[in-house]
Amino acid sequence: MVALFRIFAVAVFAVVMFVFGCGYCLLSPRNPKNVFNVGRLFNKMAPIFGFKLELRIPEDAYTRGQHIYVANHQNNWDMFTVSSAVTPKVVTVGKKSIAWMPLFGQLYWLSGNILIDRANRSKAVGTIDQVINKMKSSDVSVWMFPEGTRSRGRGLLSFKTGAFHAAIGAELPIIPIVCSSTDGIKLNRWNNGHVIVEMLPPISSEGYDKGEVRKLAEVCRNEMETKLNALNEEVAQRNKAEGIEAKA
Repeated sequence: MVALFRIFAVAVFAVVMFVFGCGYCLLSPRNPKNVFNVGRLFNKMAPIFGFKLELRIPEDAYTRGQHIYVANHQNNWDMFTVSSAVTPKVVTVGKKSIAWMPLFGQLYWLSGNILIDRANRSKAVGTIDQVINKMKSSDVSVWMFPEGTRSRGRGLLSFKTGAFHAAIGAELPIIPIVCSSTDGIKLNRWNNGHVIVEMLPPISSEGYDKGEVRKLAEVCRNEMETKLNALNEEVAQRNKAEGIEAKA
């Protein structure tokens, strides 16, 4: 019964977000401000899914300048968890196929996000160059998922280098964002415990050249993996204290 209620709630939310979200974005299509104004609404669904979402970001997160944001990419819950960390003037970079997802894909494109063709390496590389040029000619920041695909309970996967090419090319720092594991969330369980999203301190790209992209990626990945393990341990302890069962 709980699962059916949540599926119905998601369906209603998707339709409402599509109608009103697309209507809002059509007033200023492809404008970067749309990502923040529309994207942050998704985390409002957290109570419906039975988890307590805690966002940890520094006080200046909404006012500081350009950065490259990178986050761990777990599953479809990301729309309702890490979306809470989106700040103004940030656009995301996703797979071209997202545009064909019913409702969400059209809203994603109208919001001003960047779509790349991961199946075509030359096009993907060209898009990264476009991202660099766009950032150099504006005050827009870019958000990317360096794992390139959903981890689905496999921990933090190896990183692709696109985000780090962009950081070095645009000469901008990287801000990692880590969300505690969400693979234990169940639609049919009333209380799904805690989820923590934390924005880490910036990692400078200064001193790295194009030949050291992989090195920069590993530095970032190591910090994110350490934080992910720490958040998972904290969540496990808090859930246990509240009598919430662990993932089966």
